Amino acid sequence: MDHDILALLDDSRGGAAPPEFRIEPADHSGLTAYRALRHETFVERQGLFASHDVDDRDTDPRTLVLVARDEAGTVLGGVRLGPAQDGPDFGWWTGGRLVVAPGSPHGVGRALVRAACARAESEGALRFEATVQVQNERMFTRLGWQHVRPVTVADVRHILMRWPIGRVAVLAQATKRPLGTLLPGLTGSPGFFGDDGVPIPGSDLVAACDAIVPSMVERDPEWAGWCSVLVNVNDLAAMGAEPVALLDALGARDASFAARVLSGLRKASSAYGVPVLGGHTQFGVPASLAVTALGRAAEPVPGGGGKPGQALYLTADLEGRWRPGYTGRLWDSTSSRRTPELRDQLGAVARARPAAAKDVSMAGLAGTLGMLAEASGCGAVLDVTKVPRPAGTTVGDWFTCFPGFAMLTAGAPAPARAAVTAECGELVAGSGVRLRWPDGEVTTVVDGGVTGLGEAA
Repeated sequence: MDHDILALLDDSRGGAAPPEFRIEPADHSGLTAYRALRHETFVERQGLFASHDVDDRDTDPRTLVLVARDEAGTVLGGVRLGPAQDGPDFGWWTGGRLVVAPGSPHGVGRALVRAACARAESEGALRFEATVQVQNERMFTRLGWQHVRPVTVADVRHILMRWPIGRVAVLAQATKRPLGTLLPGLTGSPGFFGDDGVPIPGSDLVAACDAIVPSMVERDPEWAGWCSVLVNVNDLAAMGAEPVALLDALGARDASFAARVLSGLRKASSAYGVPVLGGHTQFGVPASLAVTALGRAAEPVPGGGGKPGQALYLTADLEGRWRPGYTGRLWDSTSSRRTPELRDQLGAVARARPAAAKDVSMAGLAGTLGMLAEASGCGAVLDVTKVPRPAGTTVGDWFTCFPGFAMLTAGAPAPARAAVTAECGELVAGSGVRLRWPDGEVTTVVDGGVTGLGEAA
């Protein structure tokens, strides 16, 4: 861009040099040139294949091809990537057939690999691997790839390498990691420190409090109002508590804006059948919203009551859609539900009485599971193929989004009529969260505790 501006100003004294090549998805001509380059390299020059190097991945309509072109449009190289297995895409992708034409500018191969990694992550992959020729292992290692094990391709030794996708860990760290250093010294209820809510000593009351991100309040005030009720009643539901009342604290620039927020809050209060008994409203200030919810439970269910060996279950409402403007981040399964359906979901944990329960929060499915495991003093393994997931969502999005209503339980399932329940993993000795894949491979997505608060007991 800078060199274009300087040219328009008739200034040739400086500026960034124009790139020697660009990376883009292959069109028909690019695909033809890429396959010709592959044949020349892998069949004619290297002799890895007898007559051709085409396989089932080339005919899979989900396979993507990225090519590097110079300024004249000549294809300098390419790489393909796509789901590793036939059937449903479970977020396990592979890359392969990386090729660069002789005499190409320096860095084409590295740029193609980086582009493939970025594209796989954007397509929702949580596992991305490639079989690499031995002479290329060093390049992949320098790019951040991890050595998995030696493998054989076309009777030639290769190295299976894995790109470390940190999407789950980054989300968990951003949303929960600071808690361990911030909360010590604050009073809590024994066995429920760091839980979704807190039992009030000497009573059957359970309290929960959540604030909505100010940018959401500003951008989508009605939805923020709805969510302020949703997240709080879900917190109570995770503890087996029946919600009975709400209090709100609202900051708004003027009465008109406040009315939009309160409209969403009022609709959610009515839909869930939980009254707003009072609160505080202030005008002439930046947008802010926090709600406190009160519920009743004679014996609250802890988030940290699990033990190694217990089965894990997910109960999730798969109906709905991505909230407009929040695709891949916020799944709206609640705003179209009727009150009996919503109340039935809220009562699922109370009816089931599992050993431990957590509602899936902004840390996402895997991050929330890490919180349950951490509070229980153990680790967790999640079976990727057994997790209930809405049609059309990627594993990466579903494992890291806020899903509306989704409840993780240990030791017993907590079914609800308008939701799907499935056993999808187990608590294990150790710490952190690992994913188990269709081929039996296990990868770590959360290393150690999520919050740093430790075991709740």
